[in-house]
Amino acid sequence: MRSNRRHWITAAAALGLTVASPLRAQPNRLPIFDAHLHYSHDAWERLPPPAAVKLLRAAGLKRAMVSSSSDEGTQMLYAAAPDLVLPVLRPYRTRGEIGNWMHDASVVAHMEARLAKYRYVALGEYHIYGADADLAVMKRVVQMARERKLFLHSHSDAEAIERQFKQDPTARILWAHAGFDAPTQVREMLRRHPQLWCDLAFRSDHASSSGVIDPAWREAFIEFPQRFMVGTDTFTPERWYYVGEHAEWSRRWLTTLPADVAERIAWKNGEALFGSMLAAR
Repeated sequence: MRSNRRHWITAAAALGLTVASPLRAQPNRLPIFDAHLHYSHDAWERLPPPAAVKLLRAAGLKRAMVSSSSDEGTQMLYAAAPDLVLPVLRPYRTRGEIGNWMHDASVVAHMEARLAKYRYVALGEYHIYGADADLAVMKRVVQMARERKLFLHSHSDAEAIERQFKQDPTARILWAHAGFDAPTQVREMLRRHPQLWCDLAFRSDHASSSGVIDPAWREAFIEFPQRFMVGTDTFTPERWYYVGEHAEWSRRWLTTLPADVAERIAWKNGEALFGSMLAAR
């Protein structure tokens, strides 16, 4: 355990990150609902669940939406902190399936088996683009979400989002990274689809390091205060030690918004959408 800790501290230092300190009471700190975290095999091998949970709590997270490749990581973290972790089911059993999962019919059986055994708030985050959204496997994922009243967490271009809504106009979609699209296009999508929300994971174009918000993004946040959430995206193990730093950066730019908008994006939107989903079942 000590050698693992030294490994992570060294990795974090090499990346210029701050390793989370022990949790201390900070009553005035804006809570954060992190809508985009992964706890895949290479993360849990180095950062066991108790240490990962401690890091999330030290960052001041109110909730954490977690998916993993494979799903075992999500289940371990949820078991360690059911008050904090909201499980999300990825189609991927290994990292290598990101590019071909939509062509593999065995993914459907895998997901159905997990859904029969465990509880989730969403399906994803999955990567799907353009016309691939109309492939049979993806269509079945949309159906599974509808049948179980789950959200879809879609890492997609706008075309794939449109195709998913065409399959199920009642779908609820969390658009990962806001599609890596420009704020004007994001606003157009939000106007067109009232059941679409965006996470801002792994984006730095909406605010500077000092917390100054880009004017076009500010307009988007003001127009749609109920439709955005923040997220870290721990897509590599090293990014787990960015969770605390990312939360602090999010607080910097959020607090330059009107207080009610800041609170919605920071945690209230996520809590309203996902917070009670598991308790209701």
